Amino acid sequence: MSAVAAPAPAPARPGAGRTPKSRLLPPIAWWVVCVCLAILFLYPLYVLVTQSIKSPAEAAQTPPTLFPHSFSLQNFKDLGTDQGGLSLVKSIWNSLYISVLATVLTVVVSTLAGYAFARLPFRGSRIIFFVTLITFMVPFQAIITPLFLTLKSLGLQNNLTGLALVIATFNLPFGIFVMRNSFSSVPATLEEAALIDGASTFMAFRRIMLPLALPGVVSTGLLTFFAAWNEFFASLILITDQTKYTLPVSLGILSAGQNNAVNWGLLEAGVLVTVLPCVVIYLVLQKYYVAGLLSGAVK
Repeated sequence: MSAVAAPAPAPARPGAGRTPKSRLLPPIAWWVVCVCLAILFLYPLYVLVTQSIKSPAEAAQTPPTLFPHSFSLQNFKDLGTDQGGLSLVKSIWNSLYISVLATVLTVVVSTLAGYAFARLPFRGSRIIFFVTLITFMVPFQAIITPLFLTLKSLGLQNNLTGLALVIATFNLPFGIFVMRNSFSSVPATLEEAALIDGASTFMAFRRIMLPLALPGVVSTGLLTFFAAWNEFFASLILITDQTKYTLPVSLGILSAGQNNAVNWGLLEAGVLVTVLPCVVIYLVLQKYYVAGLLSGAVK
C-alpha cells in the first residue's frame, strides 16, 4: 500500500498572529481611555464657554470658579463697545469682508486653473503646475518685507482689499492642487459626451464638470475661509489703522490688557465669536469637505 501524503498546512490568515484589542485591555478600560481623551479635548471648550457667560467680576476672580455662579451676557454686550479705542464689532466685519473676498477669489481662480491643468493640457503645463506646488515651501514670513513694499507701491498697504489679495495668493497653490485632483477624478467620457452633443467647452465645464467637482470647490472655499478668518501675522503687519484691525489682531491686543489687567470674560467672549462661525460652517459642509480632500485618491 502506498503511503498517504500528509495534507498541506493551511495558509496563515492575515493578522492571525496579532493580539486582539480585547485581550490587551478589557472593554471597560478602552471606554475609560476614550472618555479621558474626550475630556482632555472638551475641557478647554468648556472653560471658553463658561468664562464668557460669567459676570465680569466673576470672570476676573483668582483662582477662577469651575462653574458660573451667575449667568450673564454682559461680556457679549461689551463686544459692541469700544475697548481702549478698539471696536470688536468693527473688527468682526473687517474679518468677514477679508474672509469672503479671499475665499471668492481663491475659489474662482483655483477652479479655472485646476480645470485647465486637468482637462486642457498645454506645452509646459506640468512644469507650471510643479512650480505652483513649490510655492508651498515659501514661508510668508520670508517675503513679508518685499510684499509690504509691493502693496505700498500699488496703494494697497493698510487696505483690507490688499490684505485679502495677499491671503488669496498664498491659498491659491493648495486650491489649485485640490481642484486639479477633483477634475481629474471625473471620467473624461462625461465631458466628451457633452461635447459630442454640441456643448461648448465652457458649457461642459459649467454644467457637467463643475457640479461633479463640487466637493473640491467646497473644500477649497472652507480652507481659504478658515485661513483668512484666523489670519493674524499678515493682518498685524500689513494693517496699521486701528479701525481696520481684524478680529484676531484685536483679540491679541485685548489679551495684553490695560495696566496689566486682562478682561478675561470679554476676551473669551470674543474668542467664542471667532470660533462659532468656523464650527457651524464646517458642520454644515462636512461631507463635501471630506469628499473634496479625498477626491482623486481612490478613483
